[in-house]
Amino acid sequence: MSEFRGFPGGQLDFTPLPNLFFSELLPQIDDLAELKVTLHVLWLVSRKRDAQAYVTLAELKGDQLLLRSLRAAGPSGVEALEAGLERAVARGTLLRLAQAEPNSEHLYFVNSSRGRQAVDKALMGELPLPAGGAAVQPATPVERPNIFVLYEQNIGLLQPMIAEELRDAETEYPQEWIEEAFRIAAEHNVRNWKYVRRVLERRAQDGKNEGTKREKTWYTEEEYEKYVKH
Repeated sequence: MSEFRGFPGGQLDFTPLPNLFFSELLPQIDDLAELKVTLHVLWLVSRKRDAQAYVTLAELKGDQLLLRSLRAAGPSGVEALEAGLERAVARGTLLRLAQAEPNSEHLYFVNSSRGRQAVDKALMGELPLPAGGAAVQPATPVERPNIFVLYEQNIGLLQPMIAEELRDAETEYPQEWIEEAFRIAAEHNVRNWKYVRRVLERRAQDGKNEGTKREKTWYTEEEYEKYVKH
């Protein structure tokens, strides 16, 4: 094992990573090649302009730093790279575009707002691409549970210990209930999961009665006093 001497002092460049990478994605990744490829692509794409918010397969195969890193994860760096890319695409972390001409380049985008916008532009011919023809429809990624997005948007950083409870809620309640429960919590500035869960429980118990005040329908007066007014 080679020794790492630590990060030097002074001003260093940093690569931004979404909090959801640590709270949701990282606990799911159990393959070393997938993890290394995912982190390396995130690093490469973060350094590029929006006009080229992707990396090519050729670019990755020619990246000696990446291949050297991947030699510990497979029979060869290239084989580990290809296996890691396949897993990252299947998981939905990366989006892949295959160009129209045979044996043309494959492009990889991060499945983020920026990456999805770039894919849309590529499909409409509005994004500069390497020679090889127009891009074709990418493989459909595995969609991430939307409840995690709602939690981070309305409450804050997702803690791993609550992730399982969120998954259970997503299977138990309809998506529109969950979205409205988070919206109600945000409207009343009650940004905690306990309150959202009470809203869902109350919704399941009583249903939403037309013509009834939302406060009476979605949570009890006691809950209103406890979680909204205070």
